[in-house]
Amino acid sequence: MSNECLRKRIKSGETVFGTFMKLPSPQIVEILGLAGLDFAIFDTEHGPLTFESIERLIQAAEAAKISPIVRVYENNPALIARALDLGAKGVLVPHISTASDAERLVEASRFHPEGSRGICRYVRAAGFSSLDRHEYFKTANEETLSVAMIEGAEGVANLDKILQVPGIDLIFVGPYDLSQALGVPGEVGNSVVINAMSDIAQKAKLRKVALGTFADDPETALRWAQAGVQFNAISTDVGMVYKVVEQLVKDLRR
Repeated sequence: MSNECLRKRIKSGETVFGTFMKLPSPQIVEILGLAGLDFAIFDTEHGPLTFESIERLIQAAEAAKISPIVRVYENNPALIARALDLGAKGVLVPHISTASDAERLVEASRFHPEGSRGICRYVRAAGFSSLDRHEYFKTANEETLSVAMIEGAEGVANLDKILQVPGIDLIFVGPYDLSQALGVPGEVGNSVVINAMSDIAQKAKLRKVALGTFADDPETALRWAQAGVQFNAISTDVGMVYKVVEQLVKDLRR
């Protein structure tokens, strides 16, 4: 848990840990922050979260000093702007397959001169107009984390060009979708998937672009962290709850 901007921490080479959230529960966000996680990804692609519920989750994240990231469900400028206007510190955008996709992401998540994100001062991120407009635009560009998700064969094939797009802060490899694209759906530990992810990690390192991924458990996350992955999302809120309750039931029924 840190007050420092997540984007700046990653740019300085720090390794950070967080999780995905499916539940519209501010209390769980507070628990994640109090427990010491660095970020929470509010998932609108695979879950029931709405922008109304995300606003409350972001408020809880700020109170608990955990960085709020929103996973939008498509590379859509309106969705990206809406998430950032609510106060998200970054966006995770799925299915980035080409350099043009990556450019579209950056364009939507940055104000001029780095992009053309829609401007409105009367949003939560701008303190509902209480912040100086010029300082708000400057700070938003400095602190917004633009994350491109590489999930399919086309994205892997175009990785070199995607990595060259200015403004892409982090490449996030979705291991489950990648496993499907490689013909071994769900087998995230398969050597084919591991080798592909390792190759992506090497290319990202050469281009000095940070890398992120998802892991089902802490052991897998630590292995990837040791391999240079800086942004590590471990399990989900519902997965964590299920695992604890499942173990509790096993202990009770021995």
